Amino acid sequence: MYAKLSEKEEYLAKQIVDIAFKIHKELGPGLLESVYAKCFCYELFNRNINYEKEKEVPIIYQSLIIDDGLRLDLLIEDVIIIELKAQENYHPVWEAQLLSYLKLTGKRLGFLINFHVPLIKNGIKRIIF
Repeated sequence: MYAKLSEKEEYLAKQIVDIAFKIHKELGPGLLESVYAKCFCYELFNRNINYEKEKEVPIIYQSLIIDDGLRLDLLIEDVIIIELKAQENYHPVWEAQLLSYLKLTGKRLGFLINFHVPLIKNGIKRIIF
């Protein structure tokens, strides 16, 4: 059984989903991932939510430190990882990738958001580690 998410995590999660719906409603599917990422950052900024884009995270393997081993699309308030996609075909490895990111960073909550879907509710996957 997972420990309950904090109020901050729940608040941010609601904001993230709201932002995804807002962007998808206005722009629709079919654009580049970079367009959705810029719009997402714009919305976060306007809501006074701190984020880091393309956040590099070192990976430690035994005694080896790989400084540029991992790059997160978005890290929200140092709490939530967002992996953005704009792909027609869903790939299950994306979920495994996000789970690895959560494990390697020690974060509990992540979102996989694929904007290339007719209905955005079908493009949002919330993952708790």
